[in-house]
Amino acid sequence: MIAGPCHAEEIAKNRLSFLTLGYSDLDIALSLKSLMSNSYLNISVSKDVTGIEIAAVIKNIYAMVAGIAKGLDYGDNFQSVFFCNSIMEMKALLNKINPTDRNIDNTVYLGDLIVTAYSEYSRNRRFGELIGKGYSTKEALQEMKMIAEGYFAIKNFSSLKQGIEAETPIIDSLYDILFKEESAEKTMKKLVKKLI
Repeated sequence: MIAGPCHAEEIAKNRLSFLTLGYSDLDIALSLKSLMSNSYLNISVSKDVTGIEIAAVIKNIYAMVAGIAKGLDYGDNFQSVFFCNSIMEMKALLNKINPTDRNIDNTVYLGDLIVTAYSEYSRNRRFGELIGKGYSTKEALQEMKMIAEGYFAIKNFSSLKQGIEAETPIIDSLYDILFKEESAEKTMKKLVKKLI
């Protein structure tokens, strides 16, 4: 599997980007790395396929919440705290679902989360911004020209995490906003009190 952090739009413009190949066969991964690497693509490899897959899904959820905060006019100071809390939540969740030796600070986890949560190219952040500006979930879905994967991820992930003893206030908050139709403004105020 191939994971970020990167947006296809920037790769198309030959902008310096970093990708990670998740592998079950190291020789194949190294061959692919050799074939794909060029002056603007920096490729690394990782045996943490499951962790990378899960991180690639839930980073879209965090990007939506970052977008909601943006839509509610929360500033950069809050976003920095939010990113820190998101990566801590992601780390705890990954360690519960698939405990293994991984460095959550690597670009395939932290970097992918950051670029998805703040980039102008991020569909998930854009969807969240619409929610933060007062759009209903249905209105935001209709407004989007492309699919925001986090919407589908949060619905399925909420079911997946049943029985997993991990506190996920950020994920839970987004679910409440999108599927319980709770106020984004009120839910975010409650979430803020749970962040450190």
